Amino acid sequence: MEQLAVVAFDLVAIGVLAFAIYFPRNRRRDLVVAFVGINVGVLAVSMVLGSSTIGAGLGLGLFGVLSIIRLRSSEIEQSEIAYYFAALAIGLISGLAGGITWMSAALIALVVGTLAVIDTPGLFRRYREQTIVLDRAYTDETAMRAHIERLLGARVHIALVRSLDLVSDTTTVHVRFSLDRTVPAARTADVTLRKETDQ
Repeated sequence: MEQLAVVAFDLVAIGVLAFAIYFPRNRRRDLVVAFVGINVGVLAVSMVLGSSTIGAGLGLGLFGVLSIIRLRSSEIEQSEIAYYFAALAIGLISGLAGGITWMSAALIALVVGTLAVIDTPGLFRRYREQTIVLDRAYTDETAMRAHIERLLGARVHIALVRSLDLVSDTTTVHVRFSLDRTVPAARTADVTLRKETDQ
């Protein structure tokens, strides 16, 4: 019965994380399946390991092995990787605790609560980042930043030049900016905005 309670508690926790927090904000069914699947799989493995005398050491080793897996998909955001590791942590905590204790419950609540707060849509909502292709080769960084601010109607904080093509007269730059009403907006037809890809 105690193990069933652990499984039920884990499923409630991952359900809140995946269906109540992540999905309403991101609307990605595939990652919901991934988070729940990873959580349940890790829970099952950690419960088996927790029943042995060397379970804790193997559990930490399992976490270490899984944590070094690099997610190469170009369609997964850094914030979604946080959900991935949260699902992993919830499964490990639930399985290795051996039962529902105040410590395990508090840690799981901390993981879920932290993501619920830090991934709030209103938090840092003015801040953006994009890779932009400008139709001019800029060798002067100050002029380039001023041009981008006029185009985006935003305040540029960081502008990293990815490529400077003097032949085709283009500049590819990764920009981190914040929307600012004090900066005049301009036409954006002169630039091509492309979503950032995982390097």
